[in-house]
Amino acid sequence: MTGVLYVVATPIGNLDDWSPRAVATLKAVKVIAAEDTRHSGRLMQHFDIGTPLFALHDHNEGARAEGLVARLAAGEDVALISDAGTPLISDPGYRLVAAVQAAGLQVVPVPGACAAIAALSAAGLPSDRFIFEGFLPAKANARRERLAALAQEPRTLIFYEAPHRIAECLADMADELGPERRVTLAREITKTFETIRQLPLGEMRDWVAADANQQRGESVLVLEGAPERAGAADWTEADRVLGILMAELAPRQAAALAAQITGLKKNALYERALAAKG
Repeated sequence: MTGVLYVVATPIGNLDDWSPRAVATLKAVKVIAAEDTRHSGRLMQHFDIGTPLFALHDHNEGARAEGLVARLAAGEDVALISDAGTPLISDPGYRLVAAVQAAGLQVVPVPGACAAIAALSAAGLPSDRFIFEGFLPAKANARRERLAALAQEPRTLIFYEAPHRIAECLADMADELGPERRVTLAREITKTFETIRQLPLGEMRDWVAADANQQRGESVLVLEGAPERAGAADWTEADRVLGILMAELAPRQAAALAAQITGLKKNALYERALAAKG
């Protein structure tokens, strides 16, 4: 019989979150492919898991996948883990899983913690439709370009960010997407100094910049999506309301009141008011 590749999630902080099934699986397999053997070795020692570890990371995954497929074909069970959370989610493992699938061998997930989903569950933002963007580019220009490309995305967006870039990232988000859009910062999830807080982007930028503690540890940013664009019927009604209000009010006042009546954006209504006035 051929072996099975088990994709095993590990804790992202609190060790009590690890399931008995995950521990039993790692004890039973022949070998464990780990992103960082030194980091994972401490976890294995804590749970008395003596299975041999070897490194599988971004730099050697392609080369090692073929050998692991051969071991699975020979009947050995193998487990794949990352440093924390669910493998492949902004972590190595995709090439290995793809190679195992292509070889017609079995891949079995052993679910557990995932920082992105944990953050979304506590973010207080729409969770029926969302997209995971992982890490934004490290360089400022590329990061701003990516944010600009996502500016009209209506679904909730989830990002990972490193501690030394979190303040710059929030500043770029506020500039590119507007300071009023809501964002939830989920920092050090399940750990001692866990922080989960929602604010408008401008306020979050200022709060994190002023508090060095919020610039430590790994962070997840859950960002409110762009408002759905209004349809033709919505603008027809908005123009009718604007026309009535502008008979008595200045364009800016009319736009502000029309925004309250119609639910559309004040700036967009102000532009239409100016255009209507000529």
